[in-house]
Amino acid sequence: MARDMNILVVGSGGREHALCWKIRQSPRVKKLYCAPGNGGIESIAECVDIKAYDIVALADFAHAHAIDLTVVGPEVPLVEGIVDLFEEEELKIFGPTKAAARLEGSKVFAKSFMKRWEIPTARYAAFTDLSAAIAGLKNFTMPVVVKADGLAAGKGVIIAQTSASAEAALNSIMADRVFKEAGKRVVIEEFLTGEEASVLVVSDGKDFVLLESSQDHKRVFDNDEGPNTGGMGAYSPAPVVTPDLLKEIAATIIRPVLDGMADEEAPFRGILYCGIMVTPEGPKVLEFNTRFGDPETQAVLPRLKSDIVELMLAATEGRLKDFSLKWDSRACVCVVLAAGGYPGEFATGQQILGLSDVPAEAMVFHAGTRKEGGKILTAGGRVLGVTALGAGIEEAISKVYAAAGQVVFEGRHCRQDIGRKALGR
Repeated sequence: MARDMNILVVGSGGREHALCWKIRQSPRVKKLYCAPGNGGIESIAECVDIKAYDIVALADFAHAHAIDLTVVGPEVPLVEGIVDLFEEEELKIFGPTKAAARLEGSKVFAKSFMKRWEIPTARYAAFTDLSAAIAGLKNFTMPVVVKADGLAAGKGVIIAQTSASAEAALNSIMADRVFKEAGKRVVIEEFLTGEEASVLVVSDGKDFVLLESSQDHKRVFDNDEGPNTGGMGAYSPAPVVTPDLLKEIAATIIRPVLDGMADEEAPFRGILYCGIMVTPEGPKVLEFNTRFGDPETQAVLPRLKSDIVELMLAATEGRLKDFSLKWDSRACVCVVLAAGGYPGEFATGQQILGLSDVPAEAMVFHAGTRKEGGKILTAGGRVLGVTALGAGIEEAISKVYAAAGQVVFEGRHCRQDIGRKALGR
């Protein structure tokens, strides 16, 4: 392959802005496109008006513009089979096939897979019938976790403290279809206690390299209160993930996943995101994602010193066996600035002010924004991810909140405790 590459990033959020920012640093890049992109991405890549789920149009674009590598950000095109289509058309793409993406696309598949391969996870039961699911609650002690089977933009998980609230969650998912087709099946799980961590690996189907650990903050309010969101902030590294624990996760979770998927004729290539609960009995899987996390990507990639394009090429070409990564020893914190009301109803079209006042050492990754008449406007629930590096987690927290304080828009909301758990360690 020629040294100069045309690269296409698929998606429009903060994760994709961070990916474009990191890819742009590679000397391999000649031309960078993002479909559809957002108001911030257009300053570093050419934005293309193709939706992330329009996989046929994306393949046509890749052919027409001699794209050497496509990088998929969000989960929907992966579950729809974008990798299978691109590979059929001999287009190089970084991500798992449709069969491998079932680890994220179906909670029922993921849980049954873990049971088959003896991968540690919470006890569960799966249901397609509402009355059977309600009856099944009696086999669990409260609180329980109720999950929609399919994709629900990070919001399909409900922690129910009582039997009544669990029954209400089942009704809203299965009868009211608040998550549409994603709620045709549900999983009821025992509630795990401990501290959460996110462990991401890049795999070529056989070998893998670990990325630095991180911790997401799913709940909308401080102290992990309120409903689940797509993620309100993240930091890296996560002190709860000690070197010994990371070895245990690699041996008891990651290796069995890759071996199991290969054995079931769905070898996993791309990013495997393991949402882990560090319980008193050891690490257990909460969920799998089959792409970069959001906002974990915004906290992890600023610490990556290695060329991300070389990493992705090695994964797509089966060359990860002796691949190693270099990391910045500093800590990184990302704080999400969200629209008022998110993850419920929220307004869009609010002008964002103060972006030029953010210190140059901080990064602002656009998530839900659009550019109109020279102004940057809100266009989503999670609007921006403000990110900063620091000598330690305390300095990174101080810097990120000072930077985030410069940015204002009507209804702006952010958690004030991102990274605080790390200080206790």
